[in-house]
Amino acid sequence: GQTDSTEQKTDTIRIGNMIIIKKRGNNDRDNDEEARTYKRRNYKPSSISTNWGIVDLGFGNYIDDTEYGTGEAATFAPGMEKDDFKLRPGKSTNVNVWIVMQRLNMVKHVVNLKYGVGLEMWNFRYKRNVLFDIDPTVVGIDDVRNYEKNKLAVEYVTAPIMLNFNFTPTRKRGFGFSAGVSAGYLLWSRQKTITTEDGKQKNKDDFDLNPFKLSYIGELTLGPVKLYGSYAFKGMFEKGLDQRPYAVGFRLSNW
Repeated sequence: GQTDSTEQKTDTIRIGNMIIIKKRGNNDRDNDEEARTYKRRNYKPSSISTNWGIVDLGFGNYIDDTEYGTGEAATFAPGMEKDDFKLRPGKSTNVNVWIVMQRLNMVKHVVNLKYGVGLEMWNFRYKRNVLFDIDPTVVGIDDVRNYEKNKLAVEYVTAPIMLNFNFTPTRKRGFGFSAGVSAGYLLWSRQKTITTEDGKQKNKDDFDLNPFKLSYIGELTLGPVKLYGSYAFKGMFEKGLDQRPYAVGFRLSNW
């Protein structure tokens, strides 16, 4: 049999967080030895860390608990039913841009407080030809024109606050979850439609939307994968309709 003259033997020694690797050759330089020392570095989070420009990409929808048989609903949306407000599956979106978010250590970097400020952007795309009229706000179905696109776009400036549990504080991409609430204020809203008869139309108004948005929020961290979710516990309209938006999606963040 033949012996591979290039075969090497390696000894590994661990001392605390140091690793010493010692290589020995079997060729002409058999007496030469190479030793390398590696020091494993643990991630040490700071007491206060800041993350800029967090982005959420998700799907949005709402839970409709409107009592359509009441006089208030009939005045705001005459002749409308729950099925009239259904959204196109997978077409309604939620995109959030958190301008800045901070994480404050509370208990050994395992329990933290997270807070920040940013923008929530919602696009609700209707299946039917839902049309908002203003002064006063009235919602109905337009059966005259042929709609190619119909959406209600809403944007809020929002401040979230969450209690964060980080189960691997010495790892930069760890595992944990956060839960809390957010408070938002309506910046603007508009309905955008595209019809074969009138082309692209934009109608800017508050549409009697509630100026404040209060939501339960949460996030789940699984190493490099981060998920988020939100659910408004108050309807987004001031009167007539009880529709509470929710969203789920991916979060692009450094921690």
